Amino acid sequence: MELAGKTFLVTGGAGFIGSHLVDALLAQGAQVKVIDNLSTGHLHNLQPVMDRIEFAQASVLDFDTLLGLAKGCAGIFHLAAVVSVPLTVKEPLQSHEVNSRGVVNVLEAARLNGARVVFSSSAAVYGENEVLPHEEEKPLHPLSPYGVQKLYGEQCLFAYQRLYGVGGFALRYFNVYGPRQDPGSPYSGVISLFINWALRGDPMKILGDGEQTRDFIYVADVVKANLLAMETEGGDGVPINVATGKTMSLKQLAEAVMAASGTKSEVQHGPAREGDIRHSSALVERAKELIAFQAQTPFEEGIARTVEFFRA
Repeated sequence: MELAGKTFLVTGGAGFIGSHLVDALLAQGAQVKVIDNLSTGHLHNLQPVMDRIEFAQASVLDFDTLLGLAKGCAGIFHLAAVVSVPLTVKEPLQSHEVNSRGVVNVLEAARLNGARVVFSSSAAVYGENEVLPHEEEKPLHPLSPYGVQKLYGEQCLFAYQRLYGVGGFALRYFNVYGPRQDPGSPYSGVISLFINWALRGDPMKILGDGEQTRDFIYVADVVKANLLAMETEGGDGVPINVATGKTMSLKQLAEAVMAASGTKSEVQHGPAREGDIRHSSALVERAKELIAFQAQTPFEEGIARTVEFFRA
């Protein structure tokens, strides 16, 4: 699908990843609508483009608003969610509403408007799987309500493809980082927290022993994966890992952040976070084969850009 000249709806479009996606769609010549209840998103992320988009401050649980926005759209990028693993552990019923009923609302709006869907899923669906790196077809054992809810969303997309012909992909993000992540939230991504602490000279708090490993992928690469998934016809609702294929430990991450920021902070350890997995790594061949995606941003470059954003 050619993106230029077509209209797309971005749920959660005022958020960290969503706002970058909005920018990229506009740069491609697309028309953009955004729905966001601003529970974690921020209007200042969209301020430079607000006069070029249609924005609705509403929840994806508001089906009538969602359906109205989806009218005339060629596709929906569904990013709106309770994205914090600890928060879904703390509030499983509330997160179920947004993450489970919300995805059905989006799929139904897409069905009624003939739109494709690119669903933002997560590596949390894998859980603590002893077989590494994670391959899309391996058994899934999510450990948190968040992981379960994302897996439910994937299955709903698959069912809507089979029953109603709603095309699209489920993108399993690994650890996304970059400008616009919110360091003010205790549930924010570890990189934004580390950078914030480093720039303030505060201790870096690692939950657990720091030997946990993650695949960190820059936000611009995640945006590119979304665009490619929307452009690629078909999809059948299949899941795709969106990752670099490389990992580092949280200890190594702390050192990299200090090096990029030119600071030296004390590293403190606390108890491991409930619902977290110890090791996470990805096979990335399916992304190359199905949507021609491969992460392009070296970690050193991405972390330098992110540090400069927070410093400014």
